[in-house]
Amino acid sequence: MRSAQSNEYDAFVKVTTALKTAETPAQTARAVYDNRTLWGLLAADVAGDGNQLPPTLRARIFYLSEFTNAHSRKVLAGEATSDALVDINTAIMAGLREQRSAA
Repeated sequence: MRSAQSNEYDAFVKVTTALKTAETPAQTARAVYDNRTLWGLLAADVAGDGNQLPPTLRARIFYLSEFTNAHSRKVLAGEATSDALVDINTAIMAGLREQRSAA
């Protein structure tokens, strides 16, 4: 059985790879959309009463979701690159990887 953390990690790998490898505006738009969707799901999860993460971590994840959404608009408008989105996702993947190895 796969853990929720493994599923989250795999989802981040998928969207981060798409962000890194996008070569056309259409591919970039799709990768940004998928990344925003993932972050939207995370924001909804940490905002829920049943989430058991520490409140400070929940707030940080929610903030990153807001930043990701705002930066995504800039990427789609051609005002920024997706590098910051990749950096954030990479940091999250590192944290998930640490949690997996500690378990």
